[in-house]
Amino acid sequence: MKQIKNKKVIFIDLGRKDYKETWDYQEELFGQTVATKIGNRKLPPEQQLLTNNYLLFVEHPHVYTLGKSGEASHLLLNEVALAEKGATYYKINRGGDITYHGPGQLVGYPILDLDNFFTDIHKYLRYLEEAVILTLADYGLEAGRIEGLTGVWLDHVSQRYPRKICALGVKSSRWVTMHGFAFNINADLSYFGNIVPCGISDKAVTSMHIELGKPVNEEEVKGRVKFHLAGLFEMQLVENGEWKMGN
Repeated sequence: MKQIKNKKVIFIDLGRKDYKETWDYQEELFGQTVATKIGNRKLPPEQQLLTNNYLLFVEHPHVYTLGKSGEASHLLLNEVALAEKGATYYKINRGGDITYHGPGQLVGYPILDLDNFFTDIHKYLRYLEEAVILTLADYGLEAGRIEGLTGVWLDHVSQRYPRKICALGVKSSRWVTMHGFAFNINADLSYFGNIVPCGISDKAVTSMHIELGKPVNEEEVKGRVKFHLAGLFEMQLVENGEWKMGN
């Protein structure tokens, strides 16, 4: 019997939420999906449960996160300086090096069972990047990829002044994903000066409002990113405004 694929994705906009609180919530949803998959292995196909998919959007207070392949020395602040900046710091279980999250940045956490879509992590990362590239094109900004580097970049062709506008860092287990992307819309770039972003010291960071020379409507950008993610993954987004953390 062919396995039924669940293309529905529950969309939850968490607003501004503490990083650790959101991380714990991700872990909860991730764990539930993995547990369902493990349980399904003991059942005949006709009794197996569909796995849930989620897309979380959130804006974090100032925080620095260090991935498994990162170096602590890439954070250029000690505990006292962190407190003075009103920022927190966490070592986490995603891939990648150090990055910054804060107000004016859209952070997206897809918690997807890729068995419902495609089992290819490389393709998954490229689709996350492509959703941001297409969104930037909606605003007249040409962006793309730089070979050997993750994320979305401006001036990616000539590379006279390449600058990253979206960072990626994900975790996957049993084809279930967590963590995701951080897209600078109206971000305070001064906070990136306190780290070596993603371990890359010779390239700059930028934000949509800098490139466009004016503040950007963040809700509008969220809508475009959602639209492009849905199209690329052929997902059916389920708007669940009543879904709250802990439900």
